[in-house]
Amino acid sequence: MNKLFIAFILFSIISCKNQTNKKMIEHKFTNNLIKETSPYLLQHAHNPVNWYAWNNETLELAKKENKLLLISIGYSSCHWCHVMEHESFENEEVAVIMNTNFINIKVDREERPDIDQIYMSAVQLMTGRGGWPLNCIALPDGRPIWGGTYFPKENWINALEQISKMYKEKPDQVIDYAVKLTEGVKNSDLVEINKSIPEFSIADLKSTVNKWQLYMDFDLGGRVGAPKFPMPNNYQFLLRYGTQASNDSVLKYTNTTLTNMAYGGIYDQVGGGFSRYSVDKKWHVPHFEKMLYDNGQLVSLYSEAYQATKNPLYKKTVYETLEFIERELTNKEGAFYSSLDADSINLEGKLEEGAYYVWTIEELKSILGNDFDLFSECFNINEYGLLKHNNYVLIRTKSDADIAKNQHISEEELQQKVKKWQHVLLKERNKKEKPRLDDKSLTSWNALMLKGYIDAYKVFNEKHFLEIAVKNATFILSKQLQENGNLNHSYKNGKSTINGYLEDYSTVIDAYISLYEVTLNEKWLSTAKQLTDYAFDHFYEPEKSMFYFTSDEDQNLITRKMEIEDNVIPASNSIMAKNLFLLSHYYSNSYYLKVSQQMLHNVKDRTDKYASGYSNWLQLACNFTGEFYEIAISGKEASEKIKEINKNYIPNKLIAGSISKSRLPLMEGRFSENETYTYVCVDGACLLPVKNTKKALSQLKITF
Repeated sequence: MNKLFIAFILFSIISCKNQTNKKMIEHKFTNNLIKETSPYLLQHAHNPVNWYAWNNETLELAKKENKLLLISIGYSSCHWCHVMEHESFENEEVAVIMNTNFINIKVDREERPDIDQIYMSAVQLMTGRGGWPLNCIALPDGRPIWGGTYFPKENWINALEQISKMYKEKPDQVIDYAVKLTEGVKNSDLVEINKSIPEFSIADLKSTVNKWQLYMDFDLGGRVGAPKFPMPNNYQFLLRYGTQASNDSVLKYTNTTLTNMAYGGIYDQVGGGFSRYSVDKKWHVPHFEKMLYDNGQLVSLYSEAYQATKNPLYKKTVYETLEFIERELTNKEGAFYSSLDADSINLEGKLEEGAYYVWTIEELKSILGNDFDLFSECFNINEYGLLKHNNYVLIRTKSDADIAKNQHISEEELQQKVKKWQHVLLKERNKKEKPRLDDKSLTSWNALMLKGYIDAYKVFNEKHFLEIAVKNATFILSKQLQENGNLNHSYKNGKSTINGYLEDYSTVIDAYISLYEVTLNEKWLSTAKQLTDYAFDHFYEPEKSMFYFTSDEDQNLITRKMEIEDNVIPASNSIMAKNLFLLSHYYSNSYYLKVSQQMLHNVKDRTDKYASGYSNWLQLACNFTGEFYEIAISGKEASEKIKEINKNYIPNKLIAGSISKSRLPLMEGRFSENETYTYVCVDGACLLPVKNTKKALSQLKITF
């Protein structure tokens, strides 16, 4: 017995020792990033490169040692970030060069978009393009001198050696260039106040869209050529413009785009949800990472599109995407995670982009059995759907009705089979190594997803969607809104960190206004106003009538930028301008309206020249162009009447309502104990109230 016990103890000691040795082998190096919470920074914590996080201590160290800053920016689900890490940042030879000559800083662009904006502008000025990983070398005080995106190992070594040599031998030349480049960065988003009289017309909108049409792919949707990005705010505007301008060509293009995106490989036909973009022109082969901000906005888009068209494909897309969000990107607190990685471990034990999502014919035949032929017709297991190496990305080209007709089965039977296939394939896929999860929760992205849930609830009246929305809105209110009135940007492991950016305020305000419209809980609307007033106090520049991206309480960077151009996520200024327009109506606040109008007027010339980059601004232009309605509903049946209204696509309205007395300017003095009345108003001037919702709707003019 004693011998057995001794043997056990010895085995345990040896086992523990082996585990310790294994751990030491696995983590030969550990740098300062081990102290961080960002998944992206932690991915680099065991590189031989002596990485630091961006903070005052790091910047002071660079000045003290008179070393150039090497600023490398990326995010956890970025494929090419992983490639460069493996090729260069895990390489000890490269690390020696970097550690000897530079103070190396890793930045998670999702946590610090303010830093990313500055150095992205610098790289774009230097090279004419940008992307991630973003690598920029700067003086010890942060002024940029050189940069680019992904570099193969040898190119990277060569560049670093040349730059460090030049800084040692010709520092004056380097500093002179830094001065000029920094000035360029400061001027890159320069906005001057437009002092002419603000005018917005249907003719302006028509001219802008006509120019835009030159770049539209009317056959496949999206922008002509490849790659193809889903740009939700583009299609929200075009859906609205096409409807209000009675432009069938634009509406057809918009629906072609939405259909082909939902049919494409960019949409996960098994598990729901959209990937970042497709590398080809037919929406087939995605860049496989799944981002929260894309999916939140696309849920809003497809919900609105269903509201306008009643296309069942759009409803299916919304429901499946929200199932994915709830299953993969939602935590117990009601917060949403940021993303899923593009890469995952393949059968050879190596990270490979898309390994989790692709299928071979052999796999599909084994799983689907006799249904394989029908499945192949549905999802193009043929040359059209082939990716490479006998791997297929599922893509549709035909409607359920057409396939059912060809196969001589009912549409209902086909849809049941598709659901069955999705269930079986998802179960089988879950046996693979899953892509890495970025489990931080960003306030702005959470607000975009929150808005998606609210919009889905508006259209489909699905109680569960509202429950999730309220839980997330409460999470933001309780965890991210601080006692002094500011929002924090990031949340992870129970900790709320990083003072919020304008994108956090603008998106939360937008979502809270929408939440008020469906719940009639004025808490959400009053919080939206409080956040707006806080933004005026800490972000607004009255001389330019625009908002800075960063608060006046934030650490000074080499410049303080304004986000003007709509991208995959609309510009924080365009969201803010729309918020001010809505709040001006809710609170009869003429100052809000004046600022909103001036902000739009400031970018008017830009919207005409580059419509796709200012599509959210153009939605605001629609508000100032045609009739915009305030629909005020007061009485005990207000909520039910709002649900009736929301069955209709009415882009030129806001809703106010109460089931009891309210002091909100739009609602004050309108409550009746016995009846529920609907008031249709324009700029506070209302028609006679009506009891019948259908009659109220007849008072609205949707077209310009």
